[in-house]
Amino acid sequence: MSSTRFRTVTWDDPTPTRVLGASRSGLEVMRSIARGELPPPPVARLLGMELRRVDEGRVVFALAPAEEQLNPLGTVHGGILTTILDSAMGCAVHTTLPAGTTYTTLELKVNFVRAVLLGSGPVVADGTVVHRGGTVATAEGRLVREDDDKLMAHATSTLLLMAAAQPRVEAA
Repeated sequence: MSSTRFRTVTWDDPTPTRVLGASRSGLEVMRSIARGELPPPPVARLLGMELRRVDEGRVVFALAPAEEQLNPLGTVHGGILTTILDSAMGCAVHTTLPAGTTYTTLELKVNFVRAVLLGSGPVVADGTVVHRGGTVATAEGRLVREDDDKLMAHATSTLLLMAAAQPRVEAA
């Protein structure tokens, strides 16, 4: 017998962050989000990701396992863990970019080492830049349990760097 649960997700309009990103460096944008001056992206609110640390070339997110993240086996779905790792690595690269530069993930490789369970406690994704060239960057990420630093997953990412298109602002 199942019992239906409900969850309400709220988020802020992402347009101001995107528009400011055209005139501020990636490090400035990420630090503004960390300080609460800019809202986190909607995906962070959707998944419950918390931005913990921002340095040039390094970003740390935390995530508390929640029931709505579970797969049929009762473990946190690998796609959720992949997303937090992808976010940490992508944002680490973002901190190295000048204003007007954007990026997208070209390749992502994740190795799952241990299952993340509902009672595991928060996990922390630490993304660091390995190489940042003019058009391609690489990063690596580690996902650990916060309480004992046990490795849960590790990942690598290749990102394409591009000049940002001018942001479109919809007329009211």
